[in-house]
Parts: sequence; C-alpha cells; structure tokens
Amino acid sequence: MSESLAYTAAAIVLLWGISHIIPTRQVVAGFGEIGRDNRLVITMEWVAEGLAFAFVAVLVAWTTGSGAVPASAEDLVYRLSAGFLLVVGAWTAMTGARTGVIWFKMCPVVMALSAGLLIAASLV
Repeated sequence: MSESLAYTAAAIVLLWGISHIIPTRQVVAGFGEIGRDNRLVITMEWVAEGLAFAFVAVLVAWTTGSGAVPASAEDLVYRLSAGFLLVVGAWTAMTGARTGVIWFKMCPVVMALSAGLLIAASLV
C-alpha cells in the first residue's frame, strides 16, 4: 500500500513538473513586451520549478523502488518531499493562485494532494 501511495504521488508530481516545462515559451510570451533579462529570468524560474517537481518525483520513485533504502530513510524522503510540496503549494496560494489563471489555482491542491499521499505512505 505504501508503495502505491508513493508511486501515485510521484506520478502526479512528475506530470505537474512536465506540465510546467512544456508551455514555457507560451507562458513567457504571455507577459507581453518585457526586456530580455526579465524574459530570461521568467524562463529560468518557470523551468526550475518544473525541474524541482521532476526531481522530487524521481527521488520518491527511486527511493520506493530501489530496494537499497532502509524503511526509515524512505519515510524521511517521503516526509521531506511532502514538506517541500506543501511549502511550494502555500507559496503559490499566496502568489500565483490569487490571479485568474486556473492552473495557478490548482497548484496548491495538487501539491497538497501529493503531500498527503506521501505522508500517508510514510505512515503505513
């Protein structure tokens, strides 16, 4: 059961991370006419968040499936990853989710759901 919860969370977070990276060009274009430096910074930050989500997903999946990680370390990875996702979700709730963009409004929910799955995985 623990593995299923962890793999489900990892899949959700990986898909969310990929969904950040793919539309980067359109997201940056949505800011309209901005300077080159601002365009580069927005691109960097947008992709960095997607890569961070992908990293968490891969870490959770590898920890779950490797067989080389003691159960206590596995639980720690799940809990720390859940904490990271909750912090990102809270930050998004205070910033991007206050805009009219539906994807920003969904992010805290997706992060909370994934964190909940990881916490549950660490407890079963």
